Amino acid sequence: MKFDTPATINPIDQLKVVGKPTDRIDGPFKTTGSAPYAYEWHDSMRNQAYGYVVGAGIAKGRITRMDLAAAKAAPGVLTIITADNAGKLEKGDYNVAKLLGGPEVDHYHQAIALVVAETFEQARAAAYLIQVDYAASAGKFDLEAEKASATKPSPKQSEKPDTAVGNFASAFDAAPVKLDATYHTPDHSHAMMEPHASIAVWQGSKLTVYTSNQMIAWGAGDVAKTLGLKKEDVRLISPYIGGGFGGKLFVRADAILAALGARAVKRPVKVALTRPLMGNNTTHRPATIQRIRIGTTPDGKITAIGHETWSGNLEGGSPEEAVQQTRLLYAGADRMTQTRLALLDLPEGNAMRAPGEAPGLMALEIAIDEMAEKVGMDPVAFRVLNDTQVDPEDPKRPFSQRQFKECMRIGAEQFGWSKRSAKPATLRDGRWLVGMGVASAFRNNLTMTSGARVRLDKRGIVTVETDMTDIGTGSYTIIAQTAAEMMGLPLDKVMVRLGDSSFPVSAGSGGQWGANSSTAGVYAACVKLREAVARKLGLDPATAEFTDGQVRAGGRSQSLAAAARSADIVAEDKIEFGDLSKKMQQSTFGAHYVEVGVDMATAEVRIRRMLAVCAAGRIINPKSARSQVIGAMTMGAGAALMEELAVDTRRGFFVNHDLAGYEVPVHADIPHQDVIFLDETDPMSSPMKAKGVGELGICGVGAAVANAIYNATGIRVREYPITLDKLLDRMPAMA
Repeated sequence: MKFDTPATINPIDQLKVVGKPTDRIDGPFKTTGSAPYAYEWHDSMRNQAYGYVVGAGIAKGRITRMDLAAAKAAPGVLTIITADNAGKLEKGDYNVAKLLGGPEVDHYHQAIALVVAETFEQARAAAYLIQVDYAASAGKFDLEAEKASATKPSPKQSEKPDTAVGNFASAFDAAPVKLDATYHTPDHSHAMMEPHASIAVWQGSKLTVYTSNQMIAWGAGDVAKTLGLKKEDVRLISPYIGGGFGGKLFVRADAILAALGARAVKRPVKVALTRPLMGNNTTHRPATIQRIRIGTTPDGKITAIGHETWSGNLEGGSPEEAVQQTRLLYAGADRMTQTRLALLDLPEGNAMRAPGEAPGLMALEIAIDEMAEKVGMDPVAFRVLNDTQVDPEDPKRPFSQRQFKECMRIGAEQFGWSKRSAKPATLRDGRWLVGMGVASAFRNNLTMTSGARVRLDKRGIVTVETDMTDIGTGSYTIIAQTAAEMMGLPLDKVMVRLGDSSFPVSAGSGGQWGANSSTAGVYAACVKLREAVARKLGLDPATAEFTDGQVRAGGRSQSLAAAARSADIVAEDKIEFGDLSKKMQQSTFGAHYVEVGVDMATAEVRIRRMLAVCAAGRIINPKSARSQVIGAMTMGAGAALMEELAVDTRRGFFVNHDLAGYEVPVHADIPHQDVIFLDETDPMSSPMKAKGVGELGICGVGAAVANAIYNATGIRVREYPITLDKLLDRMPAMA
């Protein structure tokens, strides 16, 4: 199905199942432990062996000697895989460095060996017996030090690194009120609960990998390319994923090494990356340095806005494109954005929840607050004043939907913004200085081609098959809701099967495109199934209505199940998106409100309340969507106050590469959270009239926290995370 004209009234608009707050149908499997994650397919194959990954002990250089003798002689060891015996390996399309290094080392903890043994403990013990000598080379590990050498990314690295409208430099120079400030965001870890893990098994020349991967088709292609196999000879299975946040968009070392180990020992091999390897062996969100310049009229209208960002990556890697939201969020005739990329020898930087917008808004939304203060305006009023209903870089191109002002207004009313003290450091509650902060939320609406297969059987049950994944986001449930709505069935008459590369290729889970695109693909397949069922029953497909397990047309009614009495009816289709996004800008919007308390003596920060107001098209399942937003808000709070991969700039690695040292929020850190979804549909987006929301929820949260801290203390911090040392010696005097 080609989606190239705006959606009109269709069966989804009945909203009998879609749009209802629905319990996740995978919930009972997960809470009872019966949902198999990547490392847990214990009963699916016999005689599994265990692999343990050895990571490089230097960040840059080469291996001069690797002594495997003691490890090979250790109890239970079956084989040791290195670059010397792995055979020819290509580099996949979606990873920057080789997944098995040697003799050259590209980054710290790059995999250089896999020990395969009868038990995990035996593999781990033998791995520590491997002796490796290195010839280390000087590396570049400090973004600040390499900033001056950063260059404009190539078209392969960034589709549009720079933009310019009007004459920013002249407009900024002439602006009566100006801001010129620099902000820093650190490297971040995905820190998902389930580690990267895989079990590989060969049947002749065919390989099956049970793995934890968000994008099944991408993953199968990269496994095939790396190992020199035909794509049809590779099957990836990933029905349950314990979190990814973008870290599992691409195949990592666990999958490739499990396949190599299994081929060598001729039995299934399972590999899980240890938590320390998660920090340096896999990907992370890169640090940024961002310079923002804003010029306004005395009454607060933006006349000039410029945003420059610097980040680093391995050779061939991409930048953190932190200027994306600035191109679309606020009005202003003269504009400039620039992205620069420095060569760093740290582990690969890549996508993490809301790449670009999440760190970009951490900077931009502090700058907007600073500008509002300069012109003497309330921060909410300043944002509303500079709203735009058209793409500010292309004013002829309107937004398909933009309820940004409504998000701001409703949020202010619900949060009690009018009670905020306009003068910082003046509101107290016992020993706590209390402040409120606000920030805009913005994330583009992205779509991807997505397919599905639907099958009706004689019991009247519809089974949906698609390689879409569920990374804890509720994909099973919204796909079931879509099929149930389309076919006129209750949810218990729909079965959903996900995460298998033998199923039709879907959008996958990433970029906030998963929910909208994958359900639209199921919609397309169900349209075909409805047509086939109607014809089978001798009814007019154009007028047939599907409701309560019945099919009605022309005054006749038959049961849905009757159509498949003699044989199952199967239909398959995919949604392909046309150029509607070129005619109208499709984006999601929101507002984050935060209240904090800051201890007057210790500068300890406690978040007291949080509210997110989101305008993101039709919300397919408000219950799971709310869960996504409060999870994103929690991540945003972590980014504001504690999360930072600390770089050893001498040795070139992340020091706190486990959950003991990389701090993330716990229950005690997170207070009551409210989420409001505006009533909205977007016919330009898809037949579902929906958009994504899971990444919108993190966008702007960090800045809202930072702005609340400023309102509480009068201390402006432009470098995240906002830890005690950045506040303590600047705290207001205690009364």
